[in-house]
Amino acid sequence: MLFKLWIYTIGAFLVQQCSAQLGIGNGFTNFTVGSFTVSLVKDSQTLYSLKTSSGFDFIPADKMSLREANGRYHLGDIRFKARKVGSTAWVSTDSATTRKPVTAITPSGSTLASANLAPTLPTTSLLSVTRSWVTGNGTLQLLFTVTNNQTVAVEIGSISAPLEFNNIFTDRTAADTNTKCSFFDPAISQDGGYVQVTPLLGTLPPLVVVPVGSSPLEGWGFLTEDTSASPYYQSQTFEGLYEWLFHTAGESWGSVTPWNAATSETLQAGQSRTYGLEFRLASSIRGIESTLQTAGRPVAVGVPGYIVHQGTTAKLFLQYTSAVSSITVSPAGALTWAANSDPKTAGWVGYTITPVTFGRSRLTITYANGLIQTVHYWVAKSAVQSVTDLGNFLTTSQWFENSTDPFKRSPSVISYDREVNAIVKDDPRAWIPGLSDEAGAGSFLAATMKQYASPVAAEVTKLERFINGTLWGSIQNTNFSVKKSVYYYEPAKVPSYSYPSSINWGNWWSWNQASSYAIDRAYDYVHVVAAYWSLYRVARNYPSLVTRDYTWYLTQAASTINAMMSGSVGYNLVGLMGETVYLSVLLDLKREGLTSQATTVENNMKTRWNVWKSERYPFGSEMAWDSTGEEGVYAWSKYFADSTTSTNTINAILAYQPTIPSWAYNGNARRYWDNIYGGKLQRIERQVHHYGSGLNALPLISEFQSNPTDYYLLRVAYGGLSGSLSNIDSGGFASASFHSFANTLKWDAYSGDYGPNFSGMAQGILTVLVNHPDFGWQAFGGVATTSGNQVSVSVRDPVRRRVFIAPISALLTLDAGSFDTFVYDTSAKTITLGITAITPGISTSAAAPNGRLLIAKTTSAGATVTPQGTYNTTAGAYTIPFTSGAASVVLTVA
Repeated sequence: MLFKLWIYTIGAFLVQQCSAQLGIGNGFTNFTVGSFTVSLVKDSQTLYSLKTSSGFDFIPADKMSLREANGRYHLGDIRFKARKVGSTAWVSTDSATTRKPVTAITPSGSTLASANLAPTLPTTSLLSVTRSWVTGNGTLQLLFTVTNNQTVAVEIGSISAPLEFNNIFTDRTAADTNTKCSFFDPAISQDGGYVQVTPLLGTLPPLVVVPVGSSPLEGWGFLTEDTSASPYYQSQTFEGLYEWLFHTAGESWGSVTPWNAATSETLQAGQSRTYGLEFRLASSIRGIESTLQTAGRPVAVGVPGYIVHQGTTAKLFLQYTSAVSSITVSPAGALTWAANSDPKTAGWVGYTITPVTFGRSRLTITYANGLIQTVHYWVAKSAVQSVTDLGNFLTTSQWFENSTDPFKRSPSVISYDREVNAIVKDDPRAWIPGLSDEAGAGSFLAATMKQYASPVAAEVTKLERFINGTLWGSIQNTNFSVKKSVYYYEPAKVPSYSYPSSINWGNWWSWNQASSYAIDRAYDYVHVVAAYWSLYRVARNYPSLVTRDYTWYLTQAASTINAMMSGSVGYNLVGLMGETVYLSVLLDLKREGLTSQATTVENNMKTRWNVWKSERYPFGSEMAWDSTGEEGVYAWSKYFADSTTSTNTINAILAYQPTIPSWAYNGNARRYWDNIYGGKLQRIERQVHHYGSGLNALPLISEFQSNPTDYYLLRVAYGGLSGSLSNIDSGGFASASFHSFANTLKWDAYSGDYGPNFSGMAQGILTVLVNHPDFGWQAFGGVATTSGNQVSVSVRDPVRRRVFIAPISALLTLDAGSFDTFVYDTSAKTITLGITAITPGISTSAAAPNGRLLIAKTTSAGATVTPQGTYNTTAGAYTIPFTSGAASVVLTVA
């Protein structure tokens, strides 16, 4: 056996050596430029290492020996499709397909290294390419000069620069992953485009890649590589690489509407054009935009972001050295805009954006010097209407009622397939039709959390039936343990059930009954707790809607948390997606005077925190790397006053959740494998507004409330919280995530694990009033107007239960009722609240019998806010009586 292993190992070594075409063994060319120490592979002149002065390497040099084969992309490669004018067929050229040493050109002047790429390009190439690494603007630039060496004109249909950065987690420890690796995301904004590369620690300087000359980021493509060998490209430990597309007309994307209008370039015989990228080091993640300004690139800032709602307005602020010449929108009429006078700092111009047409839209800004910048928006229905439509869809189209169902799933809110407009009763992944795990519990989680946000009597009635008849006793056992699925594949157990023969039941995830009924996955407990807590909030504040006493729901939630801490449950010592609701349960137990239960929950959570506080990277999960643990780690670290761990967590989140002028990437936390487990279209890809967006925004919005002048936190948090609303289509169906590959760009057909995303939004969304140093008074989640010393805000967020006035660190929360308006008078030092019994504009929402107002100060320097007049208090909340369904409350600011 040892002999066989030796033979296999030698054989594998020889195969690897024979396929090592990059030429690492033949040495490197090294130089220092600006902030970087650079190493190029001598044979290929592709980038081997790009180190900062601290020694951080943006390139996976330590994994390069595994990536030497043909077909592996490196920074410095080029891909293009071209055709002779008059021909219809594109000729593809790719420098990585069959590598041969390039022909070096002796460098001079600002050129550091240069080569003719002819040896590594196919002989069918219609263009010749000279690639140069140069010093420009005091930093490193990569230039491709392409020349038409034909006797006739040649059209370049697409041309791109593959980007290789170190996002390889394969065979790394947590420390290695967090200290050596990065994520990268694009602003697909034409001449205003850029790519940011952020080290996972969140504290190291990020790399910013910008165009040189006319080198627009017109498209963003995923690069296809072999996936069979280490480091396992397009896997959970290696998402894969992307390319910067300068032109896209030659791409085969079918009927997909691309991010930008496709262009091509025609070169006459002998004519050349240069495309290039510039590499700059930002001071910090928060300093990326100032780095763009220093590089002479345009900057766009959206308030509250780029997911905007019909019936309200948003703001867009632009800064660039050239004046705005024109603005257009596609589709025509999807948005309207008007210049405003909001900016307070020279160089900025402001526009008020009015959303019109549902769906994607692209704003194209042309500057006087000819530079073009695009900003990508998603227009949704009014925020409260989106939530209303969702609740209705979940409790009608996704409502499953079948008393003979052998899996005891009835009644319930079950998974849905939008492509066929039918519930998902069967899927090889047992959890999806099995009402557990994120992709099976997601629908009932969204439905119950929706009642916390905006209860509707008929929906609450159905969900009480679900909780009493299916959640308690079927999904959850009477000892409070939670099954991994109630659905299973075991025909002998259910001989009367017809499993579809079209499904392959041979994979590991087609669990039998014993596997489905296992209670060992802590993640599954969170959704059950959230369902109970949501109905507790309804029962506490809208008692006429329910049949059970509110204490039963709260006690059920607490008991489920404690059952999760059993030794038979795995992953209970890692952070769990959605577990901010555990903190809400604990605080409500304390508010209700249920001291014994509160103490038990708190002690159990302290056990977990005691593990995390001793770890530098306490973000473990069932995956090699994940963005699910940070939410819970932050919540409990902050609760137990552990600023070191909570700060580390915030930094980690900011490394994978960017702010970018696009609805798809702004606040979009890194997720890339969940479609395998919860989507209909199963593949590894950068997901858009999967549940990571809403959940990772919770720590960020909490941290902003503790640091109310850190507007970067607010912008990222609001992008993430708003993200979940883009998933809701015009009929109320909510998709698990949006597919980001350029040949797809559509919402997944499965509801999947959308629920945690909505849960994060419901728990964290609020209307925030800030006095921004550059833009003045602005409302995130509302519309702010000023008159003298008064700032009036129309509250327009989807929940309308929370208001945060940042300059005085005042957090106002309604347990019952809805905020409609508020007026902050900076001179009189008062806040006047307009509160309504039902959500304005939503006639089906339940009327609160009274408003219940809580007031909190989020920083020690914050103002003390108290109501004028006398109000009764219950469980820490002021009881606000309504007259004709409304109330006005005046608060004093001291």
